[in-house]
Amino acid sequence: MSSNHEQNQMAPEKEPADFVIGRHPAMAAIKSDQQINKVFIQSGLQADVLNDIAKIAKKRNLIVQYVPKQKLDRLTDNANHQGVAVGVAAFEYATIDDLFAVAKAKDEAPFFLILDNIEDPHNLGSIMRTADAAGAHGIIIPKRRAVGLTSTVAKTSTGAIEHVKVARVTNLVQTVKQLQEQGLWIFGTDMNGTDYRQWDASGAVGLIIGNEGKGISPLLKKTVDEMLTIPMIGHVQSLNASVAASLLIYQGYTSRHPLGH
Repeated sequence: MSSNHEQNQMAPEKEPADFVIGRHPAMAAIKSDQQINKVFIQSGLQADVLNDIAKIAKKRNLIVQYVPKQKLDRLTDNANHQGVAVGVAAFEYATIDDLFAVAKAKDEAPFFLILDNIEDPHNLGSIMRTADAAGAHGIIIPKRRAVGLTSTVAKTSTGAIEHVKVARVTNLVQTVKQLQEQGLWIFGTDMNGTDYRQWDASGAVGLIIGNEGKGISPLLKKTVDEMLTIPMIGHVQSLNASVAASLLIYQGYTSRHPLGH
């Protein structure tokens, strides 16, 4: 990879410090290499998983503080914290080069997801979860008009945020053109296109998932090498962004890892 990517000209960006909430995300966070500030556990709440979180945290010499439910509610803005909140340092973004490095380390052709202004953190978290399960090598998101790596994304991803690298770029159109120069074939989603069940995602590919309401932006759509469509015969002619992404990601997985191989 050349070093002409704009986001490579500076140190990796970070979101403001935040909380990872929920039992499974909290466990994933304290087991990861992420910098932890403090672990808050609800006092008087008996649960084996909370005890395990406390034990692992103490082995890492992390500060564990038992607090009333009211304080946890306040720290997490009344989210469903399940009795635990982990104060984490900022989530760090990867570079495009980092994503290529993941594919190279696995000796696989790159398979990247490009999210065009996904706004709902639950959608991003769910997409990260599927990306991790299906072995995608990373996700690319824009800096503006899109959700970043937040505590809600972390919770929805159920720990996948610790394993899936996310690069955040200034200009998706420019980034896609650079990926094409690096040999990636870029696929998008549209009402008209090739049936996704015929998609062969072997080789170096990038898959664009459009905004929840507007789909793929017009300028970005012009860069796409081939459009894919998900056939629907019901009354509702659209799918949730993370559901559509899951179908496409797993078709990509199926074509890249056929049965018997």
